[in-house]
Formats: sequence, C-alpha cells, structure tokens
Amino acid sequence: MSTEHTVLDEILTALPGVDREGVTFEATSGFPSVFPVAELASTAIAAAGLAAARLSPDQQASSTHPRVTVNRRLASAWFDRSIRPLGWELPPLWDPLTGDYRTRTGWIRLHTNAPHHRAAMLSVLGTEATREAVTAAVSAWDGDTLEAAIAITGGCSAALHTPDTWSASEQGQAVTAEPLIAWRDLSTDHSAAHTAIAPSSRPLAGVRVLDLTRVLAGPVATRFLALLGADVLRVDPPGWEESVIPEVTLGKRTARLDLTAASDRNIFTTLLASADVLVHGYRPGALDSLCYDENERQRIRPGLIDLALDAYGWSGPLAGRRGFDSLVQMSCGIAAAGMMDTGADHPIPLPVQALDHATGYLLAAAALSALAHRRDTGVGRSARLSLARTAQLLLARRGMGAHEFFPPTPEDVSPRHEETSWGPALRLRHPISIVGITLDATPARALGRDAPLWR
Repeated sequence: MSTEHTVLDEILTALPGVDREGVTFEATSGFPSVFPVAELASTAIAAAGLAAARLSPDQQASSTHPRVTVNRRLASAWFDRSIRPLGWELPPLWDPLTGDYRTRTGWIRLHTNAPHHRAAMLSVLGTEATREAVTAAVSAWDGDTLEAAIAITGGCSAALHTPDTWSASEQGQAVTAEPLIAWRDLSTDHSAAHTAIAPSSRPLAGVRVLDLTRVLAGPVATRFLALLGADVLRVDPPGWEESVIPEVTLGKRTARLDLTAASDRNIFTTLLASADVLVHGYRPGALDSLCYDENERQRIRPGLIDLALDAYGWSGPLAGRRGFDSLVQMSCGIAAAGMMDTGADHPIPLPVQALDHATGYLLAAAALSALAHRRDTGVGRSARLSLARTAQLLLARRGMGAHEFFPPTPEDVSPRHEETSWGPALRLRHPISIVGITLDATPARALGRDAPLWR
C-alpha cells in the first residue's frame, strides 16, 4: 500500500462515517523533504473532500461511495500559496527578527511576527531590535532556558530537539497518546431547524460559522467551509493584522470585536446564539477566562459544533504553550531530522507550513463530520486537534519523502480575476473536485471590513 493511502487511512480512522472508497489521486506531486509532505497535503485535502461528499445531494440520494478527485500537484501548491497578485505585492511572511539562531547549546527559533511576541523576546534578551544584536545576545543563552524565559514573558520560541528527544519527553509522550481528533458529544438542539444542510451543490449554504482563529490552520479550515457555501464570519480584536490575510479570507466576511468590552460581548453572544459552528484557536482556557467556557457556549447555543485547535496538544506540560507551525517543527524533531538526514549544519524545516495546512483541512473535515452527525441526531459535538499531533503523521514516516516539486503552470491558474481588498489577483485552481458540489467563494478581503452580523 502506498504512503498516500496509509496516511489517508490513518486520518479517516479519526472521522466517523468517512471512508476512502471513491477517492482518486491524479497528477504527480512532491516536495524536497525527508518527510512525505506532498502525501500529507493530498490526503488531508482528500479527507476534507470525502467528509464534504457525505453532505452532497448526490451522495444522500444514492448508496454509492462519494466520488472525490485530488490533484496532487495542486494540493501541494495550495499548501504553499494559492493567490497570485496582479500589480501589487503580498506582505512579507516573516518579521525581520523571526528566524533560527545559535545558542550555547544548539539552535533556537524565535517567532516575532506579532508585535507583542517581538517585544517579549527583546525584553528577555535586553538588546536592540537588530538581527546582529539578537544573534549576539542569543549566543550567550542555553536554548531550553531561553525558550522558557521567553514563554514566561508571553513570547514564542522553540529550541531544536531531535525526534528521539521529543518522543522521550513528557510532552511528546502525552501528544502521542492523544487521538488525531478528540471527539465528544455535547448538547442537543431541540429546535425545528437544528440541521441547516442545503440540498444543493452548495451544501453549507445557510450554515453559519463563527471563526475566531488566527494564522494559519484555523483560517485554512474556515476557508474550505466558505468554499462549500458556509456563511463564515471571522472576528478579530481591534488592531490585529496578519501577513497571510489575502491567502485565507477567501469567501469570508470579517469583523472586529473587543471581547473585554461589554457592548461587544453582547454582540458576540448574539452571534454565537445563532451560529452552527464555532472554530477557535486560542490557547486552552483563553475563552474560559472571558467567561465563555464550553458549558456557557452550549448554554448560549444548544447543539453548537465546537471545534478547537492548539499548537502543542491538549495534555502534558506544554499544553498551554503558545506556538506556531515552525516552532512545533523545532520542538518535535522535524527540523532536526531534516538537518541530520541531509547533512546540513542548520535546522531544515518542512518546505511549507504543512502542519498548519494539514491540520486546517482535518479541522474542516471534523466540522463536516460533525454537521452530518447533527443532521442525523440533533446532537452537537466538540473536536480538538493540535499541530503537534498532526506532526506525528510525518514523524512516523521519516525517510519517505524526497520528491521533486513541479511548480504550478499557467494552466493551473483560474482565468477569473479575484477583486480583493488589495487589488486584482488570480487564484490557483482548486486541488479537489467533488461530484455534486461546486466550490466557489467571494474574493479575499482585509480584516474588519464588515459589521458583526450574519447574512
């Protein structure tokens, strides 16, 4: 059995009612990596497509298996970048100070894209905000000590560890013991219209998705739900911005609310009361501290589908740690394996933010599976995922990568112009087709462009 099929089978064991019969992979694909990144891309997208197919009118009307086709090359390309600006440029992905630095004991990655994370790092190092000054300051630290100090001050970093070190650590063992998707049934929606699943080629038309996620896995998930017709409303705090917004707000509306302000909390509660799906990527306990714990969310909206993701897993000493894809790769040994297996003298991460993208599609698949469950039972469900647990899909298959990537061609780009908030753009063709379902969405837009209201 191919690596692709074994990865897909492992994913589908976490998705009740979804199997891989009827899925087809076409075209060649690859990424230069010691891990099977391309296979992860195609299978994660396939899983979301198979879950969506359960909601298509064609599938509901017949006993045949869903028919889903994934283009391997386009799947890999969408794990990189799907948008092609025309006459304008995308913002840089990384802050100038973000990157890998040598400590006294090895390597550490500093993540400074958010201003408050940058400030936290600089306060610990006590240095100027230049690459040279940070390099000199970091070199005097022990890697694990610096990581812990930055975390205490509210910053983000990760010292480099090997796969063996990770698997032997308390956190590595905790994450390995967690399911890929942790499910739990919640409350029942006793209203007459507890399952708004449209009998059309846009199966999520009328489904309301409240998106409280940031870079990058959560926005990838809700982008896929928007392509299926969901009314996705992304809510951000005042002043928040991200470099990847043109990539991930396709099909969404965007609003701003301050959940520490009484008036905005009232608006949020009203939105939540009529939402079908809530997707949140806050650290564990963050919504609880705002008085929106899981019980309260279910009280406000019985039958709510409640989806959560974090970086380092939901148990173990690092469960509450801030983190991003590139940091998890350092912690769990992916970047070290890349360095060791290629003979490099510095960390070699995955060629794309594959943990984010894959977890995003798995989160979308979880939302679709939960919607099918609620359609049949009226019962809402919660699902928890993490970047670190997704990483285990790759760590278990070290040495199965090393492909040549074939970049997108002009034929891979949709001819339709997308009139985004920043100017016209082109978008790669969708990497997946699902019989009976049309994937379409409104253009990407900047944050805070819409009133906090459902359509």
